[in-house]
Amino acid sequence: RVLAVNLEFHTKSNMMLVRGASWRAAAATLPRSSRLLATGPASGGTVSDEMLDKLCTLSTQSLIDGLWVMGWPGAHIAGARPLAPGQKCAGRAVTLQFVPQRPDIQADKPGAGNSPEYEAFELCGPREVLVMASVGPWESVGGDIKFLRLKQLAIGGLVTDGSVRDTDELLNYGFPVFSYSTTPRQGPAAMQPWAAQTLINCGGVSVRPGDAVVGDQDGVVVVPAKVADKVYSIAHGREVIEEIVKEELTANPGPPGTYYPFMSGKIKVDSPLGKLLATKGITPANSNQFEGTADW
Repeated sequence: RVLAVNLEFHTKSNMMLVRGASWRAAAATLPRSSRLLATGPASGGTVSDEMLDKLCTLSTQSLIDGLWVMGWPGAHIAGARPLAPGQKCAGRAVTLQFVPQRPDIQADKPGAGNSPEYEAFELCGPREVLVMASVGPWESVGGDIKFLRLKQLAIGGLVTDGSVRDTDELLNYGFPVFSYSTTPRQGPAAMQPWAAQTLINCGGVSVRPGDAVVGDQDGVVVVPAKVADKVYSIAHGREVIEEIVKEELTANPGPPGTYYPFMSGKIKVDSPLGKLLATKGITPANSNQFEGTADW
């Protein structure tokens, strides 16, 4: 008995969709280097420019909290730090996966201008962030010559769990760079780009093409495209409350524990924080931060 299946066959030059039992015949005609994949879609959607503008107004800390109260896993790309003080980014993820160096893989992948990294570069612009998954924190994902193209494309940012080189020149290029560190090493000695616009693991976080990538001085957070609107709603509501608490503690100095910490969706109306918020017009009728109002 043969089950009906949908399978994609990828080669260097084409891709075809084969349905049903005919996949065996099609597979027999493919080069030995072709891959047979049975995977879900790489992208989980995309984030609008309007939503990117909203997410950019929030701290990465608030975005982390928004995902946390929803029960989603951690979204902080471990080790990715801004290359210079004050750098921020917010854009849709364009992903690139590196793999450890191996001569036969190097020979089989498209080379020169058709390399997966340059495929990824050409998808970038002011509203995109290139996310590069390295094989190690000290391995170089690129330097001044490669990344000159990203400057020309006015990229919104570059994020990697690896390192970058030619630091002075990258700083002159002007686009935000978040990396584990800097390095003088040459990347090709240790790894090679293998796939663009695929699901990657960067710094312990799953990143899908089209996800929102937000970076500030605390690090980089990935907001899944499918829940970006809800994460913004929670995180924005939280930041509004935090500003009120800071204003109150500035005007009337005292222990922060009177109002803080608090959890979104758990604030009690009759608590000191709930009463303070009521004086500012924030109530369960217009906020999802109170007990019983969580809409996620």
